Amino acid sequence: MQRKTPSCVVLSHGYEESDALRKLSILAILLAATALLAGARLPPQGPMPEPRPDAGQATSPTSPSSEKAQPPAPEEVPAPQPKPDVKDPQAPASSQPPAPQAAPSKPGPAEPMQGPPRPPGSPESSQPPEEAKPPGEQTLEEQNLTIEPESDAEHAECTAALQSLGVVFKDTPRIDDGNGCGIDKPIIVSEALPGIKLKPEATIRCPAALALARWMKDSVIPAASAALPEQGRITTVNQATSYMCRLRNGAGTGKISEHARGNAIDIASFHFEKGEDVAVRSRREDSTLTGAFQRTVSAAGCLYFTTVLDPESDAAHETHFHLDVIERKGGYRYCH
Repeated sequence: MQRKTPSCVVLSHGYEESDALRKLSILAILLAATALLAGARLPPQGPMPEPRPDAGQATSPTSPSSEKAQPPAPEEVPAPQPKPDVKDPQAPASSQPPAPQAAPSKPGPAEPMQGPPRPPGSPESSQPPEEAKPPGEQTLEEQNLTIEPESDAEHAECTAALQSLGVVFKDTPRIDDGNGCGIDKPIIVSEALPGIKLKPEATIRCPAALALARWMKDSVIPAASAALPEQGRITTVNQATSYMCRLRNGAGTGKISEHARGNAIDIASFHFEKGEDVAVRSRREDSTLTGAFQRTVSAAGCLYFTTVLDPESDAAHETHFHLDVIERKGGYRYCH
């Protein structure tokens, strides 16, 4: 008796063969793709960016996009040219020739600054005004100075202080010599203190006379009594200059002298009852009591005057003391 093979076995066998063929096909496809990928290479040079089109020219729509612009070699880069004078804005820049470079011109004279219109009737002048000289180079006439006014109350207070010290003086009319030289309320002093004549009489302002009297009373007389007692008391003070209209040190240009304002007096010597006069001269190396007397009164002068110049200052003062009461900012004093 012969047994028949079931049909399910045949179907199963056919299905298995079909599945195997499908797997082999997939495997073959993968192998082929792998071979293609392995053989593929990147191009030796990647795409270069296209240069920016000229602003005055539109890109042609027919130009192929596959063409890549190559960068120019360094030696082919054109040198920069001056900006052309474009007359036609529609024409490309390359059609305009470069403008020739103009040679630098010499600077011309500066034009005068513009200002408000001149008032009617004012003279027209094509020349600029002359530059003002610095104060140190101006003459007395060029400085346009005026006499400083004095307060009546302050002058009365000052003269009362002179009277209490016994100073012999008198008032004199206002002095005005022009160019700022003069004294608003001058006085003439004949005795610096009671019994001490001032020769010649000095025309000065009251503040200068008051400083002189206080210096004599508090410093000069005590120093003379200590250093030169054998010569007796001081009887005369010899002055070289009081009021005088001039510049400092008699120069032709520069600042006005305090002598021209009545603020200064020059002391040349002291006369005693006995012995010789003590003349003011260079005594820096003088080790005698006379030298000590002069150096003492010179140093003490700065307690009463705002300026003291002695023979050690400069050649212009080698024979006298210059004493003045100029007012400076901050109360500054100059003593030498």
